[in-house]
Amino acid sequence: LEFCHTGTPTGVLRPDGSHAVLSTDRAANIAALNAIAAGDGDRHADDVGGIERNAGLLFGLLGGSLWSYPTAKLLAGDGWRRGPRGLAAFLGEALVPARGWLDNTYRSETIRALWAPWVLHAGLGPEDAFSGQIAKVIAFALEAAGAPIVKGGAKNLLAAFEALIRERGGDIRTGADVASIVQNNGRATGVRLASGETINADKSVICSVTPTQLYGRLLGTDAPKADVEATQKYRYGKGNFQIHYALDKPPAWPGEGLDKVALLHLTPGLDGVSKACNEAARGMLPEVPTICVGQPHALDPSRCPEGKAILWLQLPEAPRFIKGDAAGKLQAPADGQWTDALREAYADRAEAILASHIEGFKDSVIARRAYSPADLEAMNINLVGGDPYGGSSTIDQSFLWRPFKTSRNHQTGIKGLYHIGASTHPGAGLGGGSGFLLAGRL
Repeated sequence: LEFCHTGTPTGVLRPDGSHAVLSTDRAANIAALNAIAAGDGDRHADDVGGIERNAGLLFGLLGGSLWSYPTAKLLAGDGWRRGPRGLAAFLGEALVPARGWLDNTYRSETIRALWAPWVLHAGLGPEDAFSGQIAKVIAFALEAAGAPIVKGGAKNLLAAFEALIRERGGDIRTGADVASIVQNNGRATGVRLASGETINADKSVICSVTPTQLYGRLLGTDAPKADVEATQKYRYGKGNFQIHYALDKPPAWPGEGLDKVALLHLTPGLDGVSKACNEAARGMLPEVPTICVGQPHALDPSRCPEGKAILWLQLPEAPRFIKGDAAGKLQAPADGQWTDALREAYADRAEAILASHIEGFKDSVIARRAYSPADLEAMNINLVGGDPYGGSSTIDQSFLWRPFKTSRNHQTGIKGLYHIGASTHPGAGLGGGSGFLLAGRL
């Protein structure tokens, strides 16, 4: 397994052509951001430096088992060092929304635009509590580790995990739909497949699914009543819209260094992200969606023929149920559901934004494939309404309260049955945190 890197993990490009690029060199970032707005580079250093200084507490809470002695010890020790008021002040500061942080910290709209879209990748919006802290953590991580991709494609990551599992004696079954969880005397003892086959568990049944699946069809009438009621109140976030492009040539971005950026955001800025988030939350197709542009060919030339390029686009502010179009140009279906025609029309809107930045873009397109939130859910039943984060990640559905207010680590109300995945702490991502935490416990 090999990873490909770039020295410029992220950047932003605004409609007026103003742009910024973040590198993995802090000194270079300080100089570059100070050149955009005097003092903003120094303020960036303060922000990521603050993450470094508080890394023990932050990453302990973000990635640890919260209902545990180690976490209690961590909080007690930190509270002793800071004092009760100091700890309370730190936690209160962590709740500041990204808008509050960015408006009060940076002078440049372009630098605000550099960070505002990143909260979307955590399933949050810039007005959500805790989004400012998450954005700072992401800024620190990008600067420290970059944004690597797997050489040859993500399939190689899956192949590596498959080899590791088989090497350790594990068995992998694909195309084997689980219809229900088998119980005996109040304990989970296995699963029953849609084919009728029963697979028995020696120790535990571990489900990486949403609450909707676990306490719905998998447990059926055996699901604890309290969990069924909590599932009915569980909220899913905005849908995700994706577009994949094969291009005849690499895109000619108007800003220096943008062609080497791993993930580039196209947005008017902080207000643009807020506007699109609000529109999607109200069931509207955003007039100017935030476009996240992945450039795999810039990191891994093996992904496409020499001289060609591929782009992976993500539009994180898509409505699950469509009530209308914020631009007043597209007709919402009577039933509110995504259709193939609407998907392509909305992809045209995103493509027009790309074309406004890249000279000759439309002529360079070899192929385009768009995926609406409905398409994504059809591909993966856990992407409810096209939400890739396993449920809204607002503070009331995070940490101790993910997925439910009464959740305790990854336990369920049934012995031998555990719940992991994006719908549980530590939330969405490719780090496998929930499974790692449970494996350590078991």
